Amino acid sequence: MRALTISRHGGPEVLEVRTGPDPVPGPGQLRIRVARAGLNFADVSARVGLYPDAPKPPAVMGYEVSGTVDAVGPGVTTPPAGTTVLAMTRFGGQATHVVADARLTFPLPVGMTLDQAAALPVNYLTAHHLLHRVGGLQPGRSVLVHMAAGGVGLAAIQLARAVGGVTLFGTASAGKHSFLRQAGVDHPIDYRTQDWEAEVHRLTAGHGVDLILDALGGVDWERGYRSLAPAGHLACFGFANLVSGTTRSWPRVLWQLARVRRFSPLQLMNDNRTVSGSNLGHLFAEVALLGQAMKELFVLFREGRISPTVDRVFPLAEGAAAHRFLQERRNVGKVLFDCT
Repeated sequence: MRALTISRHGGPEVLEVRTGPDPVPGPGQLRIRVARAGLNFADVSARVGLYPDAPKPPAVMGYEVSGTVDAVGPGVTTPPAGTTVLAMTRFGGQATHVVADARLTFPLPVGMTLDQAAALPVNYLTAHHLLHRVGGLQPGRSVLVHMAAGGVGLAAIQLARAVGGVTLFGTASAGKHSFLRQAGVDHPIDYRTQDWEAEVHRLTAGHGVDLILDALGGVDWERGYRSLAPAGHLACFGFANLVSGTTRSWPRVLWQLARVRRFSPLQLMNDNRTVSGSNLGHLFAEVALLGQAMKELFVLFREGRISPTVDRVFPLAEGAAAHRFLQERRNVGKVLFDCT
């Protein structure tokens, strides 16, 4: 097996492709010969040493893969060896082979490519969970999506459009606005040259938006709270603001943590607002919840209402370039690894 390995915490140069024995599936598990593996911002955070859930270096990241089942462990009858699948993996996915829970491994729907399959699990399950289970999105509502041109952002845009009658706001650099408008964003906002909070208030005549999906964290949670409409909901699912530059900066980390807003139940009651948090990695044990969401996503895919957008596919050997590409927010859609 070959695997993209974080040899130590640091910049992209710490990534190495290492070889080792193929993993052996245990009870309830299967092994996948990986074709494509997803790259997420959590992997960047793990590389710089700011993702507490990640295994200590040397570590192989990767939450999602597509490929072919090539071995099954005791008690596994489905999907059988030879099945083309997508799977959720609790680390280890950025490799030629990975072991996965058979219950979180799904045969590909007809018409879904291996690229689309690897781009689906993390981004679309996150967006689906935030919009539907957490946010209860309905027609007539408004949604602000931060990092709108990224994987979760585009997934949220497609899923919101599937609901219908939703007004969409999205933050992204100006060069991505044309793409976002075509994707269905009513109000793209250039976070680099505009105060996005002031722009939201201007565009809504001071009313605010109903739901904000925020992976930025820190001071932006405070700004998001102020940008909510009455009975609005701030859904927090990441802390990208902790990472700036290619290595860990403790002064920045401490500054960002110091700026985190503390919310009290009394204030939430008085303001008629909701603040929630989501971490997909901590829901892997909720097999029924994730399985039902995946079934709903497959239906939407078959109906042509969602279609994962893949920006670039990097070989495992170009792991450093892939990390830079994602961390510099140059992507429009998902970044994948070719693990063949």
